[in-house]
Amino acid sequence: MGMMKEFKDFAMKGNLVDIAVGFVMGAAFTKLVTAFTGGIVSPLISLLTDKVNFQDLKWVLRDGVAEVKDAAGAVSTPAVAEVAVKYGEFLQTTIDFIIVAFVMFMVVKAVNKMKQPEAAPAPAGPTEDQKLLAEIRDLLKK
Repeated sequence: MGMMKEFKDFAMKGNLVDIAVGFVMGAAFTKLVTAFTGGIVSPLISLLTDKVNFQDLKWVLRDGVAEVKDAAGAVSTPAVAEVAVKYGEFLQTTIDFIIVAFVMFMVVKAVNKMKQPEAAPAPAGPTEDQKLLAEIRDLLKK
């Protein structure tokens, strides 16, 4: 039972719970940004770029070929899938990342601004050795 109590104490520490809440909120925020980029930003950019959709941007390395059947219905030429580099999805994901990173930067900046500066620790008094040396110094001055 000692291990279970130790795990419970560890799991209920403030920092770990804060991290878990932040992780869940970050995942939800990422979905929100993805929807924002896909539903609002991309269509606006499409207006500016002559109706180009990010999802359609790709560099085709090999064209796809549909399968061909003969008169009997047997496949004479099998289908070949298209091979393409889909850089449009990469651009959209990059925009998502930039938005999330900027917002997280602003949140961290705001949290750091709200934190109260920690008071400087009181200076430690002289040690026993320092007190003894001070007494010797004072005696020698006389």
